[in-house]
Amino acid sequence: MPTKGKAAFSRHAPLAARMRPRSMDEYVGQEHILGEGKLLRRAIMADRFSSLIFYGPPGVGKTTLATIISNETHSRFVTLSGVESNVAEIRMVADAAEKEERLNGIGTVLFVDEIHRFNKSQQDVLLPHLERGSLRFIGATTHNPFFYINSPLVSRSQVFTLEPLTVEHLERLIDQAIADEERGLGKLHVEITPEAKRHLAVVCDGDGRKCLNALELAALTTPAGADGKVHIHLAVQRNLCSRRPWCMTATATRTTTPSAPSSNPSAAQIPTPPSTGWPKCSTRRGHPFPLPPPRHLRERGHRHGRLQRPTRGRGCPARRRVHRHA
Repeated sequence: MPTKGKAAFSRHAPLAARMRPRSMDEYVGQEHILGEGKLLRRAIMADRFSSLIFYGPPGVGKTTLATIISNETHSRFVTLSGVESNVAEIRMVADAAEKEERLNGIGTVLFVDEIHRFNKSQQDVLLPHLERGSLRFIGATTHNPFFYINSPLVSRSQVFTLEPLTVEHLERLIDQAIADEERGLGKLHVEITPEAKRHLAVVCDGDGRKCLNALELAALTTPAGADGKVHIHLAVQRNLCSRRPWCMTATATRTTTPSAPSSNPSAAQIPTPPSTGWPKCSTRRGHPFPLPPPRHLRERGHRHGRLQRPTRGRGCPARRRVHRHA
């Protein structure tokens, strides 16, 4: 069902949901499109934006940016999910938007999360309403919109790419969550060492949601010390979160990056993925992150880099040789 207005989170909501920025000043990252004087920032503050599509990896602030727009705009804001919604709900929202504009002169902004989940017919329902201007559309997707969203819908929207958060951005999110007593971990009196904070920011790979949820798990599972404070050290963060393993070619070498300046002899070494080689994948049986094999191994009979030879039936090599010489 469509959701109207601002989202309210319970006290049991994850830390990443509770710490969602409420204004543009609290938003962290994406300076290339939301910096001072940038087009998108000026359009949001003036409530003069057109239909928008936010494209980027998970945890970079796509839904958060749409929530900030809902707080800044003077229009009616409606939220749909690309996973749960159907054509009937889209038409209901569009009809209500036309009625609201005709009777009260108030526009409607429709936000669709995971827009790539909509099929072609669901996306086409939006086209006539965008053409008439009866509603404005905001879509969020982790898939390339030029491949997964219909061309007419992309043509009527402005596409903005959101980049992964940097280590400095994630450290700012950690500091904000620890200091906030209303929505964050301020009442727990959490203290985190610089090495642990740096490690957490590095291994989260630019994902703000993963970073905050891992911080909350560390704070809730670490007992308080004699001074009544929760001390989070590097060993605690190493046990809670780690990088996904990656495959390497013969020419790629594993490198390490210190988590603190080199002047500190006790600085922990944090592994980083190689700059060359195949992406994160595995060819071993039972690996927790199996991914498709490289292109040169995607042939008939290959599965995850290993040749699967049938032992019986018409596909057996011995049976094929018998039929070939018969």
